[in-house]
Amino acid sequence: MAHCLQGDEDCLWQKGSAMAMIEQPKHYTTGQSPPRLRGLRWRAAPLLLGLLALSSACDKAEGAAAPERPPAPVAVATALERDAPVYLEDIGRATAREVVTVQPQVSGPITRIHFADGADVKRSDLLFTIDPRPYQAQLHSAEATLAQSRAVLGLARIEFARAEKLVESEAISRQDHASRRNAVAVAEAQVKSGQAAVETARLNVEHCSIRSPIDGRAGQRQVDLGNVVAPGSAGAGTPLLVIQRLDPIYADFTVPEKDLTAVQRAMAESALKVRVRMPDEQDERAREGELTFLDNAVQGGTGTVRLRATLSNGDRRFWPGRFVKVRLILGTQRNAVLVSANAPQVSAKGPFVYVVKKDSTAELRPVSLGLRQENLVAISQGLKPGEQVVTAGQLAVTPGGKVRVTEGAAGEKNSAATGGDHQGSKLGSVP
Repeated sequence: MAHCLQGDEDCLWQKGSAMAMIEQPKHYTTGQSPPRLRGLRWRAAPLLLGLLALSSACDKAEGAAAPERPPAPVAVATALERDAPVYLEDIGRATAREVVTVQPQVSGPITRIHFADGADVKRSDLLFTIDPRPYQAQLHSAEATLAQSRAVLGLARIEFARAEKLVESEAISRQDHASRRNAVAVAEAQVKSGQAAVETARLNVEHCSIRSPIDGRAGQRQVDLGNVVAPGSAGAGTPLLVIQRLDPIYADFTVPEKDLTAVQRAMAESALKVRVRMPDEQDERAREGELTFLDNAVQGGTGTVRLRATLSNGDRRFWPGRFVKVRLILGTQRNAVLVSANAPQVSAKGPFVYVVKKDSTAELRPVSLGLRQENLVAISQGLKPGEQVVTAGQLAVTPGGKVRVTEGAAGEKNSAATGGDHQGSKLGSVP
């Protein structure tokens, strides 16, 4: 007889039944069961009950419907329609309108300093004093020489006048008369030379007092008391100080040559406005200026064109040398569709938004993005004004799935409608 594996109840049942049938005529009367068969029946009963319960549960599970996914909580906003500026944006650098390096015009030691480093100075303010005594002595000497030349001129004129009378009576020769006239001309020339020497000496004395040539802010001085300074040709002298004019200020930036035609067309229509801000500031803090310079050539190495904007800087907010964000306004896009900048998402096929339909289902809508307008972004294709778009909770949304607008989203929806109007008033027309 075959052996049964441990735990194989069916095999044990069959084996026990067969043994019972064989052994029953020998040991038991009719109506009685052998002890081994009774034990197997009791052991198989729980197994049969479990199989029946499992079969009943499977039948119920097949008949029940799959649970429906709950609506995804989202925030929504309405797509707005309004005018929006068309612009080019680039990183530029603030530049002082006037930069002057102060250098001496005469040589000598510095005897006084009349300003503090970093101070605001006005035009003609006294900055340095160079020892003027040698130049004052030269001035006095030139004045004395001039006085001597004038005395010689006076004597020459008297002698010439006397010669004029004598030549009429032929008391002197005409050669002597010509000599007296020549002496007057020489004396006049010496007087003019003396006057020039006096003027030069006076200028040297004035150059001993070095004054500010412009209104601006002084930098750090390069010399101290007692330093001997000297002039030089072509700016090769001793630099004393750098003064920069901060108001108004320039914002220098570049645009790619592919955008040059658009800039030229916009400049031909009207003066272009510029909005400048610091890189760490929000768009609403941008300061308006005007485009005042377009370079006459494209830079060959970079393929860009240099531009310059001029803007007010009375509060010293912009500092020479700092990077700035420059937005050049080229025109206005009429009836642009704007949504919150949080609404567009990006997939492998490009940008898209979730549009909430009337039945509270979300539709995945591919769109074409336009320019950023502060906390909004323009949609150039794929969306109509008035449609509801999801601005938060996109990760839980499935295309065609149900969505539920949360209570906080209603406030966002209203703020998008009212706040969008405020932003549109700022951005709807060219500043």
